[in-house]
Amino acid sequence: MDIMKTSIGAILNNIEKAEEYLEEDKIDEFEDAIIGAKNVFVTGAGRSGLAAKAFAMRLMHLGLSAYVVGETISPAIHADDCIVAISGSGETNTIVSAAKIAKNRGSTVLAVTSYPESTLGQLADCYLFVKGRKNQEEDDENYMKRQIHGNYTSLTPLGTAFELTTLVFLDAIVSELMEKMKQTESDLKSRHAVLE
Repeated sequence: MDIMKTSIGAILNNIEKAEEYLEEDKIDEFEDAIIGAKNVFVTGAGRSGLAAKAFAMRLMHLGLSAYVVGETISPAIHADDCIVAISGSGETNTIVSAAKIAKNRGSTVLAVTSYPESTLGQLADCYLFVKGRKNQEEDDENYMKRQIHGNYTSLTPLGTAFELTTLVFLDAIVSELMEKMKQTESDLKSRHAVLE
């Protein structure tokens, strides 16, 4: 139970610290690119892909034309479209490949990553920095004490810190998009799936 509580604390701490890295001009550029795109494509691998799908769903609720890369109904990407590519490392092959294809077709590439200097970060027309866990010591101030007692469990295994912070961050972007697009919760609800 102690590990669970400490893990929740570490995750929440990472989400709270994300605010420190917000750059208003980049967020505006990111949001304006989404609003101005004919179609918005989103992509991420694994759990980042789940965050991408959740974001695509909210974009659809906003009345935007949104697609998840790799789904059978996704059309070709064109110059007046944009892609939101999510990768903590910025080096995930499938995500970098999709961003390269989009870039070669003249599309706007928007990246969400912990490593702006990565391949994805360098490809992006605009990137949003979302802090993930850099190392275990940074993740958990009690790491050394837990190791002395033989507990080597990570509090935020693999990409947990990045993925959950990205999910929260993108939901906050949706709130700003709602305001910019003058959309209400009722507007979003009117587009919510009914065939469930």
